[in-house]
Amino acid sequence: MKVLNIKPKLRKKRTFIQQEGKFKYLKNKLNRDFNPHTPNVSWVSDTTKLYVGKALFTLCVILDLFSRKVIAYRLSSQENTQLIINTFKDAFESRNNPKNLLFHSDRGYIYTSQEFRMFLHSLKVDQSFSKKGNPYDNAVIESFFACMKKEELNSHDFEYYDELKECVDKYIGFYNNYRPHGTLNNKTPNQFEDEYWLGANIK
Repeated sequence: MKVLNIKPKLRKKRTFIQQEGKFKYLKNKLNRDFNPHTPNVSWVSDTTKLYVGKALFTLCVILDLFSRKVIAYRLSSQENTQLIINTFKDAFESRNNPKNLLFHSDRGYIYTSQEFRMFLHSLKVDQSFSKKGNPYDNAVIESFFACMKKEELNSHDFEYYDELKECVDKYIGFYNNYRPHGTLNNKTPNQFEDEYWLGANIK
């Protein structure tokens, strides 16, 4: 081609217009802001798999980022949208139906389902999602599950559901009431919240 001075015909470069499409709601509004200054500003949630023999169960947990407190959790033999809806209802009612709340999770199908998104919308709760394939965007609750398994669950071989449920209940009670947390100046989640509300009432 050089000898004959022949030049290739190049196709005109195509310009692609990015379409937000039907997944435009998958925005990371939390943006790793893991330390809100007051309770009920940002909650995070995730699920993990637990076994009883060969039977698989799903544990759904919701944390308040302010205190790292477990404010609701449910254990179920099924991982579906109803599991997270029921867990969220428990949290929402126990925290007196907070306003201006941001709820963050990964992009699991139970969190991205239209049913759950419409449920949050009905409560005027804003929703946030981790970026695709990035566990660091939900690092706080990932860390909670890692500690829970290392400190308690991995040392057990559960034969019955009741054994698993009792163990989960026991650990979360310990975590909220007795386990010091480095992010909280070595205070427990409940201690950290109690001191905040005491100060708020004094003011």
